[in-house]
Amino acid sequence: MPHVTAGGLWHTSRRRRRLLIVLCRVAPVAAADVVISGASASLPLREAGISTGASGSLLGCEHREHVQLRLRQEQNTYVSPPGTGMAGLKKMEEVTAAAAAVAASSTAEKRAAAVVVPDAALTMNGAAGAEEKTAAAAAALEDLPAPAALSGWPRRVGLYLFVMNIRSVFKLDELGSEVLRIAVPASLALAADPLASLVDTAFIGRLGSVEIAAVGVSIAIFNQVSKVCIYPLVSVTTSFVAEEDAIISKCIEENSSQDLEKASPVDSETNNLPCTNPSDQGCKRKYIPSVTSALIVGSFLGLLQAVFLVFSAKFVLNIMGVKNDSPMLRPAVRYLTIRSLGAPAVLLSLAMQGVFRGFKDTKTPLYATVVGDAANIILDPILMFVCHMGVTGAAVAHVISQYLITMILLCRLIRQVDVIPPSLKSLKFGRFLGCGFLLLARVVAVTFCVTLASSLAARHGPTIMAAFQICCQLWLATSLLADGLAVAGQAVLASAFAKNDKGKVVVATSRVLQLSIVLGMGLTVVLGVGMKFGAGIFTKDIDVIDVIHKGIPFVAGTQTINSLAFVFDGINFGASDYTYSAYSMVGVAAISIPCLVYLSAHNGFIGIWIALTIYMSLRTIASTWRMGAARGPWVFLRK
Repeated sequence: MPHVTAGGLWHTSRRRRRLLIVLCRVAPVAAADVVISGASASLPLREAGISTGASGSLLGCEHREHVQLRLRQEQNTYVSPPGTGMAGLKKMEEVTAAAAAVAASSTAEKRAAAVVVPDAALTMNGAAGAEEKTAAAAAALEDLPAPAALSGWPRRVGLYLFVMNIRSVFKLDELGSEVLRIAVPASLALAADPLASLVDTAFIGRLGSVEIAAVGVSIAIFNQVSKVCIYPLVSVTTSFVAEEDAIISKCIEENSSQDLEKASPVDSETNNLPCTNPSDQGCKRKYIPSVTSALIVGSFLGLLQAVFLVFSAKFVLNIMGVKNDSPMLRPAVRYLTIRSLGAPAVLLSLAMQGVFRGFKDTKTPLYATVVGDAANIILDPILMFVCHMGVTGAAVAHVISQYLITMILLCRLIRQVDVIPPSLKSLKFGRFLGCGFLLLARVVAVTFCVTLASSLAARHGPTIMAAFQICCQLWLATSLLADGLAVAGQAVLASAFAKNDKGKVVVATSRVLQLSIVLGMGLTVVLGVGMKFGAGIFTKDIDVIDVIHKGIPFVAGTQTINSLAFVFDGINFGASDYTYSAYSMVGVAAISIPCLVYLSAHNGFIGIWIALTIYMSLRTIASTWRMGAARGPWVFLRK
């Protein structure tokens, strides 16, 4: 019978210094446990017939108690069951190694560690079933949250989520596949619109520096006004739809098992949700209150934005620094007025994108966005150069593409859900307004910094403004790729919080944060090289290209910070931490705005980008502190 000493599994000095930490999640172990006491180790595997050098006592985990584990190389023999051979030992080593974490230090004796392995992992009733049971144990340990997250002593911070299971950052397990399935289409869809704007910028740049500077100011105004409505609408819609969809699905499952008492809502704000199974009523669509509410709110806000910008275009441009005697005023007014006509389509389409994200379906918005932006790219040169419409043609092409996107999404949505409310009381306007106003304050504070930067750049003349417009479009287009991870994190966390699944909250947060850092580092390299050698794609003006090259360290170097900031936004929204998101961003803006004004006045173009770097860094620090301090929705990390 082949055998190997316990030291065979724990021979290296590194492994001997490590503590095995797994908080028991099962009932008391009946047939197998690991007990260490003093200088001797015991592996009582009674049902497997494995001999041990010392007898061990059975320590259960009814109250999540811990047993002390000390590995000693010189004692105890592990004998593999007949027929398993070294294959069984190898699998057992993998099971044990999966639980290894947290290196032992001088205070190891004060922090007793434990390994309590489920019965199926160690109980071997014969050679025939040995390998199957060890494989089952390995699968069970894989599903457990990281040992660091389940340590026996209370934690004061949540920063360990940045490094928890870091070796599994690229692992395509169930969580990795879910994040990838949501994040990749969402990233492509989010990047599509800025990339279409880059195409607009490239075409308009052929008209001259005055035209591209005028369009840059107009786009900054349109985006600022749109974001005041877009981010509260989309973010709230995604979280609410994800929560309500999870709750309704749970209710349907429980109703089908005739267990109606367990079909209670998670919180008082999500009560009175329809829990009837659509198939029982002869229909294939279900009604979700937040879907209809989002469509109504999006349509109203879009019409309001269009009316405001059409009648106040010249006034707003004057505020932005484009005076009446500026050559940028006339093309800027034309572009802004025409593009404002597409505001209802923009708001309505983004509201529907939020709905699909709540369903964890990001492929449908990607399909619609690609079709619309492709139409925009095709129409741009035709209207601008063939029809000689100039910047007006660029605006018309953009408006047409937005209405095309809206029609595609609306047709797909009404096939999936019932958008007609059974009554006005079923609408969730109260929840939208309550959380929406908090996010409104946040969005105004956050986006005002970028708009102010555009305004300050415009005051330095067409050359600086043209360079800033190109740099800003690149900065946002690449950074928004991280928003795909933010969407995935928000959808997964909103559903997990609704189901009170704290384990999934922890591992999902850790995974998306680690992926955001990797993405940011990759974008830094790509963008730095691309801006150095590809600036001529956007303009032929040598002076503008020289200014663009000065911004490379800031535009490319801040990509990791930007990625973390955007992903933290999704995490906070998924946790419904709207109050802190609003107040913290107001504080960030209060510091960043004076920095922008001062540095722009004294350092010009470089000063603006230094201030924007400070702004993004503060955003990241504020969100990191919330999670790291285990406050608000993260207080459970201390337990």
